[in-house]
Amino acid sequence: MHKPQILSSQSPSFESSDTTTPQPSAALPVLIFDACHLGVVLRAVLGVEVALAVASLYASPNAREWLLHTAWLTSGGLPGTLVWLLMACSLKRALHRMDGPHQYATGIALGVVAGLYATAMLAITGDVGRMHWLANAVAGGLMAAVIVGYLVLRAEGRTPAATKAQLTALQAHIRPHFLFNALNSAIALVRENPAKAERLLEDLSDLFRATLQDPRSTIALHEEIELAQRYLDIEQIRFGNRLQVEWDLDPATLNVGLPPLLLQPLVENAVKHGVEPSIIGAKVTISARLLRKKSILLCVTNTLSASRRQGDKAAATKGQGMALANVERRLRLLHDVQATFSAVQKDDVFEVRISLPSS
Repeated sequence: MHKPQILSSQSPSFESSDTTTPQPSAALPVLIFDACHLGVVLRAVLGVEVALAVASLYASPNAREWLLHTAWLTSGGLPGTLVWLLMACSLKRALHRMDGPHQYATGIALGVVAGLYATAMLAITGDVGRMHWLANAVAGGLMAAVIVGYLVLRAEGRTPAATKAQLTALQAHIRPHFLFNALNSAIALVRENPAKAERLLEDLSDLFRATLQDPRSTIALHEEIELAQRYLDIEQIRFGNRLQVEWDLDPATLNVGLPPLLLQPLVENAVKHGVEPSIIGAKVTISARLLRKKSILLCVTNTLSASRRQGDKAAATKGQGMALANVERRLRLLHDVQATFSAVQKDDVFEVRISLPSS
């Protein structure tokens, strides 16, 4: 296995296929672990600010002096941190072409430069001794090393996490009882309607083949929709008119990348907790629309049976928690703080809402 890139990393691109199984479409490489990421920026700024606040305690006789000294250090430390992030972000493509040790060294060297810049900013507002330049250069390098270390752990944790997410999806989302139910439906249809039975088995084969593909960091929304449609086709044979499906998709969202097997488990969850317990069935709605802030909103809703409406909402939500928690973890893994996830039951409707970047 190759060493993951540190300051930047690309997910492999795949060529699209015209076969019946959803295949990855050709896409531009996506830079994921880089200093431009909002989560990295927020954590770096907060970490440096905490370090400066602690350091100022050693030179402050009282709270007032501590606040003033912290503010003075911040006037240099914050611009220095932002300069490091800006340089690392601007050089992410060049850094991506380097091997691991050179990325370590470059990241720390940029930290030294940022430390010297911070000292220059402090010199504008106060007296700075010669040794302060050396001390801040070393401190900048050390803080940069900490940030690079965080990015290393983040990058190294990405590959096994993607593999684990794929295996978890196979076990938790394509549940054994679903396989048994689908096979039983096929057996029942063999004599009555062989064509339907054949189509069901083909859909089931495609569904499992898609889940056994090599792990990828992203998949196009239209591919996830094809996978969910195959699943719903199988369940439609089981439930007939009890399963009502409505799609409300904005064409502008269909090529947006999202973690693989994100939509299908939500649809399966809606069928299990909305359609299966109800004698009269339920309606499952899948919608996707583009938001103004360069993000998309993905919603999966299902109506609930009377017994579930009258029951304990907390218990109902807990019953769906395992699948939803798994989806949320994989969403956070790829998009961190740039994505939001919520699952809410209101009256006779259970709704899952996901907001994630459109690029």
